[in-house]
Order: sequence, then structure tokens, then C-alpha cells
Amino acid sequence: MSSAFSSLPGSSITDPATVSEPTAPRGVNWPHVWAFLGLAFGLAWLVDLVLYLNGGLTHPSAALMLQMLMLMPAFAAMLLGMFFFKESPIYHRTNRTASRWFIYFFLVMTVAYIAASAVASFQPGLTTTLSASLLLFSVIGLILLAVLRWRGGPQSFAGAGMAFGKIRIWLLYGLAMVLLYGLETLLNYVFKMGKLVDITRLYPAGMVTGIPPALLIGSAFLNAVIIGPFLGLIITFGEEYGWRGYLQSELVRLGRIRGVGLLGVIWGVWHWPIILMGYNYPGQPVLGPILMTGYTVVLAYFLAYAVFKSKGVWTAAYLHALNNQAMSFFMVALVTPISIALSFGIGLPALILCGLVVALLLRDKVWKETD
Repeated sequence: MSSAFSSLPGSSITDPATVSEPTAPRGVNWPHVWAFLGLAFGLAWLVDLVLYLNGGLTHPSAALMLQMLMLMPAFAAMLLGMFFFKESPIYHRTNRTASRWFIYFFLVMTVAYIAASAVASFQPGLTTTLSASLLLFSVIGLILLAVLRWRGGPQSFAGAGMAFGKIRIWLLYGLAMVLLYGLETLLNYVFKMGKLVDITRLYPAGMVTGIPPALLIGSAFLNAVIIGPFLGLIITFGEEYGWRGYLQSELVRLGRIRGVGLLGVIWGVWHWPIILMGYNYPGQPVLGPILMTGYTVVLAYFLAYAVFKSKGVWTAAYLHALNNQAMSFFMVALVTPISIALSFGIGLPALILCGLVVALLLRDKVWKETD
């Protein structure tokens, strides 16, 4: 009903017994937020420490452990929401929808990643086999997700804070992201901030002999931008359910613009240990964390905008996966930046360009709405 008052059937006189005061929007539940941040940061930074002690990003298991890191925010939010936060929509005693089975699956998958990473850190030779085996979880997760949504209906996931969102937003905002990275790649080339890649060098010698480079580029685009985001969807959901699904829903109670900005800073700081190890910004121990935080802030506004428009956290998971894949395709297979920190992509020029895009997005009235 659109009113807080009810009337007796057939009467215009309000029944005092049914009158209730409008409920004021609640503020941020800071104890719960601090619990989530403590667990999400604690788990992730423990993984970072193990990686650092094993030689950092040069260790054979580094890629596997970086994937595991992406699962930690959702793992923390699900553990707390299912077993400790009684008012949570996913609390195990009250959530009887089909979504609970996907949550159990995700928790089991995360434990499997933890176990595999532990084995790989001591037995590096098993890393390739373990990584290939874990890829099955992504495939099974997609199938399970489709089956549960079909059996339980869209509301079973929406009511648990895991709505799928509008497909047109997936497509429209995904296209905008690809075009933006295409533009940045062109700017890197035009302003001599990057150099063209001989795509045949990305393949083992002799493997692509006689195949036209245009066909190789088209194949790489298909794999990275069309297929890749779906194979990576369950992994990026690991970040997005934690950041956009849980934390954003709390912090926007400070106001959407302020809350999303704070989330972007938190998200950036969460990445600092691997950035200091040389990830994304090699050789930039001071500028790297600053640029990473700026990048996560502008990306946080874009993803939040997509979630507000689409009304689904899975939209952010898809765009996050597409962002990673598109970045890899354009910056690795087409034009490689000469200086990552001072080029388009994730460098300072990109932050300026993306900041202008965010400034335009912030003019939308959706940022004035309350949650």
C-alpha cells in the first residue's frame, strides 16, 4: 500500500487500531559494517601475506590466489548474513528460497579455492591441474544459477539481495564499457602512450602460422569480450555481492553519492597489499596505491549507477567481469601501454577521462533517491 494508514472495508473512517507511524529510514548499521570489513579485509590480507611470503606475484600459484581473493568479500558477507545477522535477508532460519542453495554452493566453492591455493603454495607443480579443476565450479555455478532462478523465480534471488537486473542494462552498459576501452586504446596509440602488439607473439611459436592477424584479433575479442565475462561471472560475483550487494546497501544510507565514494576508497585500500607487490602498477610502490584507489572510486560510481538503474547486483558482477576481460584484450592484445601509470587504461589520463564520465553520470536524478 502507498499509505501508512488503513481503513475498514466499506468505511471512510480510519480505525485507530490500524494506524501506524511511518517508519523512518534506518541509518548505517555500523557494528555489522565493521564486522564485514574486518572479515573481508582480514581474510584477503591473510591471503596476501601468504602470497608475499611465497615469493609474491612470481610464484606459480599467484594467479590462483588472486582469483581466490576475489571470492573473499562475498564469502564474508554470506557467512555473516547467513549465520550471525538475524535481520539479513539470507539468514539461514528465515531464507527458505531457492537462493539459499546457491549461497551454500558459493561457500563450498570458496573453501575449495582455499584448499587448492594452500596445496598449490606448497606444490607449485600442481597449480595448472588445480586451476583447470576449479574452472568446473564456474561452469557448474552458472548452470545451478540458471536452474535455481527458473525453479524459484526471479523474486527468490531479488528478495535475498541477489537480483539479476535488467538485461538491457547489461547490454547497453557493457557496450559503453567496451567502447570506452576502445577509445582509450586509440588514444594510447595516437598520443604514443602505447605500442602496437604483434598478436602472433602471444601464441606459442608455430601455433598460428599462416592464420591472418585479423582473424586472431577477432578470435581474441570473441573469447575475451563475449565468452570470457560469463566464465568469470561467478568469480566477480565474489567481489560484487560483498561490495555492491552488502556494503553499498549500507553505506548509501549516508547518501548515495557520499556512500558510493566511501565504498570506492574502501575497495581501493582492500587492493593495496597486492598493488604494493607490483600488481597492476609494477615499480610504483607510492603512486600505484593512489592510482588504484582513484580507479576503484570511478569504477565504483559506474557500477553503482548500473546497479541503481538495473536494480540487480548481478549486473555489477557481469560488468566487473567484462571490465577485466576488455581491459586485458585492448591493453594486451592490441596496444600495450608504455607506462601503465601515465597512460590510458588504469593510469592517470584514464582517471581524468573516467572522472569526466562519472561527473556526467552524477547529474542523473537516480543519485537523489533514498534507499
